[in-house]
Amino acid sequence: MTGLQISQLKNAIQSRFIQPNGPTHKYWLVFDVDSSTATLDWYDQHAPAPNIVATNPFNGHAHLFYGLAVPVRTAPDGKPAPLRYAAAIESALRENLDADVGYKGLVCKNPLNAHWRVTQWEKNLYTLDWLADCLDLRDHPIKQHQYGLGRNCELFDLLSRWARRAIRQGWPSYDQFLQACHDRAMGYNAQHFPNNLLPLNEVRHTARSVAKWTHAKITPEGFSAWQSIQGSKGGKKSKGGGRKACSSSVRQVKPWENIGISKATYYRNKQKTTG
Repeated sequence: MTGLQISQLKNAIQSRFIQPNGPTHKYWLVFDVDSSTATLDWYDQHAPAPNIVATNPFNGHAHLFYGLAVPVRTAPDGKPAPLRYAAAIESALRENLDADVGYKGLVCKNPLNAHWRVTQWEKNLYTLDWLADCLDLRDHPIKQHQYGLGRNCELFDLLSRWARRAIRQGWPSYDQFLQACHDRAMGYNAQHFPNNLLPLNEVRHTARSVAKWTHAKITPEGFSAWQSIQGSKGGKKSKGGGRKACSSSVRQVKPWENIGISKATYYRNKQKTTG
């Protein structure tokens, strides 16, 4: 393989390697197991059965495919909860399979190509809950994920937080803001995943989605309206009883002086009436 290029479907399905997922959805969780017995290692390690295993007949190394009944949207405009859930599952399953953490999943062995020895195990596509039932997710918090879907989650979080602040610095045009988001995303990718960079197309897609949403939703008019609402909340007097006077306010008012008794007598009388 001398490089990657986009081909028409009729040509792509004949290639030895193929891209299993598009830029917006994850249909397959694919793992690279570099073992001479990779075709069946999953069974010995008590991992869930893969749907498909594509094995190199010369060294036994294989790609294991787990198909998702409901694909997970990986674009930033998708719901974050399923993406985070899938990231935790992917991380736990990778560890369970002892799969290569450096494998990015961008391309995989094409099970339709006769060069690979292909075996099928589980016939049904998996739900995330089904996979989770087979795994221990307790040691796989999202923020510790430096691979796979965990990188998508963290890049989106970092870039979104920055974008919501940055757009208010002069309210740039969309093209300017898109370039700024792209540059920032590239920087985050290098800073946070130096040993396992996200593919450039995924970084560009995240930057474009964040820039588009932020530029459309956070506008000077909308921000001014939000500030007005916050200001009106701060100026309103609370209705109802509110908090009881604290001991410091009682000390400031000094009611014992108004009624001509000592401070000690005032508190003794108060204790009798409340006791």
